[in-house]
Amino acid sequence: MAFRRLLCSVGSTYKLQSSNHQNAVNRSFHILSTALREHETLDNQEHSFFKKVGFPLIGSRGLSTSMPTESSDSFPSDLLSRKQILTPDREIGQLQDLVIPVTNFHNEDKGMMVLAGDVFDVPIRKDIIHRVVRWQLAKRQQGTHSTKTISEVSGTGKKPWPQKGTGRARHGSLRGPQFRTGAVMHGPKPRSHAFKLNKKVRRLGLKIALSARAAEGKAMKLQLLVFDDFELPTHKTKNIVSYVNQLDETKKVLMVDGGPIDDNLKLATQNLHYANVLPSIGLNVYSILLHDTLVMSRDAVNKIVERMHTPINR
Repeated sequence: MAFRRLLCSVGSTYKLQSSNHQNAVNRSFHILSTALREHETLDNQEHSFFKKVGFPLIGSRGLSTSMPTESSDSFPSDLLSRKQILTPDREIGQLQDLVIPVTNFHNEDKGMMVLAGDVFDVPIRKDIIHRVVRWQLAKRQQGTHSTKTISEVSGTGKKPWPQKGTGRARHGSLRGPQFRTGAVMHGPKPRSHAFKLNKKVRRLGLKIALSARAAEGKAMKLQLLVFDDFELPTHKTKNIVSYVNQLDETKKVLMVDGGPIDDNLKLATQNLHYANVLPSIGLNVYSILLHDTLVMSRDAVNKIVERMHTPINR
């Protein structure tokens, strides 16, 4: 029955391409009937058949399902190829706007959102990320370490023994660095470890981090998610736990909201070491790299894009 359907489909397809070749169509049916009587397989006769009847386009495609037909269901469904079609990955860093689906904690469809290409699709540069991370870690270092110099160590200032005549080495104080409980020479003192980094470089680092998360998105494993909002029915921690368990291969989640953090969301995540919440004003490169999944609200995306487009004050 499937073979007969194939004959009908081939005949109808060939009619669409050339209506003046009725003799060629009859000859093709004759050849197929002969092949059926000789119990030969379709795969062995496919190339020779199309070569004899003069189907160069169909023969090269091997009965491709993309050939024009009269209706969408004229080609038998049992003969369609079940091979997975792989689409090529997009090029990263082309400054192209990205379209991403919007959902929520209940995995409901909330439409689509366009991400600005100059923020979420910039070229990836590891050197910029390295500079920004070093700047962040140095800036947040407390720098409260302190050691005592010889003038700050407690002890007497008297000369311990005479300069000569004792056979011992000459010393003028027991508070020197060579003595126990003595001073520390050239030790650390309280200071700021921060150094200057240009605002353009810091802004570019945040764009690269967001672009890296958007570029890592795959069919079943998304690194960048956009939510319509972060509203939770209650403050129970199980709400966040149940959602994170649905994400494949996710270890740490960073949720970024546009304005003040919702109280229920704050209480639901405060006992989870793998779920953190930040306002959009506090989004930074180090926090993005520390979490493998970034979840942003619509409001947060809009505010981040607005911040990246604001001219830098000099």
